Amino acid sequence: MTADADGVDWDVLGFVVASDYRRAVVDALDDAGPATPTTLGERTGLEITHVSRTLTELREHDVVELLVPEERSKGRFYGLTDAGENVAAEVTSHE
Repeated sequence: MTADADGVDWDVLGFVVASDYRRAVVDALDDAGPATPTTLGERTGLEITHVSRTLTELREHDVVELLVPEERSKGRFYGLTDAGENVAAEVTSHE
């Protein structure tokens, strides 16, 4: 990820805002903190399959991170990375 002086990676920001699902998940994590996919589904109104796919995409772009060991299959909490927090702040400022 290549960020500008303010810590914003415009390519990743564009990636997040290009999808209502990605934006909803980032907003939910920014507003209420780390959560499981089930909780994110409840917070966003999205189906769990969409949340899970979106979390995978966001992890690949270093926006969210898994906060528990990878091998855990239940109780997998996700949170924003530092870069994800920068993206979330930028999304909010452009609304």
